[in-house]
Amino acid sequence: MNHTDFDFVVVGGGPSGATAAHDLSREGWRVLLLDRQGRPKPCGGAIPPRLIKDFEIPDHLLVAKVRCARMISPADNKVDIHIDNGFVGMVDRIDFDEFLRTRAAESGAVRQQAIFDKVQHDDAGTLWVHYTPVNAKEHSAVEHAKPVKVSARMVIGADGAKSEVARQQIPNADKTKYVFAYHEIIQAPLEKPSHDGERCDVYYQGEVSPDFYGWVFPHGKTMSVGTGSADKGFSLRTATGHLRKVAGLTNEPTLRREGAPIPLKPLPQWDNGRDVLVVGDAAGVVAPSSGEGIYYAMDCARTMARAAHEALKTGNPACLKKGRKKFMKQHGKVFWILAIMQYFW
Repeated sequence: MNHTDFDFVVVGGGPSGATAAHDLSREGWRVLLLDRQGRPKPCGGAIPPRLIKDFEIPDHLLVAKVRCARMISPADNKVDIHIDNGFVGMVDRIDFDEFLRTRAAESGAVRQQAIFDKVQHDDAGTLWVHYTPVNAKEHSAVEHAKPVKVSARMVIGADGAKSEVARQQIPNADKTKYVFAYHEIIQAPLEKPSHDGERCDVYYQGEVSPDFYGWVFPHGKTMSVGTGSADKGFSLRTATGHLRKVAGLTNEPTLRREGAPIPLKPLPQWDNGRDVLVVGDAAGVVAPSSGEGIYYAMDCARTMARAAHEALKTGNPACLKKGRKKFMKQHGKVFWILAIMQYFW
């Protein structure tokens, strides 16, 4: 096995991982960003104005600008909520995530496509990250590729819901709840479009989801149509087919299908008290009820990156817990209110 020394190894190159890698590289730390770069998670792709401003997202990444949200009730009543003098941006996660990874690399992070294996402390207390390089085109382990291990002063798990880093290193990592989400990216209607390209449709109907909601989100030339549920016996694919039917989108070509669990409750702990922490979906920071995740993932990553920076700079790992406390002080009330709404649904 080969080994190289880094200050930080970030596992996962989605919005949270790429943000942490970018921020820490700009502080002068040696950062390795590991990412498998397979299919993106199912995501409506909505980013609020505060994210666009705080994280300097260029306009060309916005495939649509939503100025209205239409809520459709179980009785099929429709209420339009307009965003006066503003908009919510819509992004294609493939392009958006790659932009963030590229920006991290430009700030000094080393990128590596890889399958994460494990985090391990040796007898001397050195922290090691084991991974296997992957084929950039096929997203699979390179034939005859040798396992690699790198030493790090700290590891950041940004490897999504049901994080393997969290499972291995973070106490009580199983203490959260999940909604299983599925969506289909379809070609937007070319003639006589049945949907406004500046409007999101949100369905609160039992056939679409018994405990969450279904969505039809514009993405410029494409659309995201999907649903979610915590009921493992509920067929998300069938429900999405029904949603496409009632939305008049049955005959539009399907470009790809994606599914994944989405956490709806922050983990009680985000670090191991020493040198491993988690951010984004791995930390469970997706808003209940709404499912908004990109902004919270990136803000969590930025907050925890600052905490990790202070932890290494001062030699005090207690800074990591202060990072979680700061994030929850800022967003915890919103999460609590939305969790109550989710419970009553």
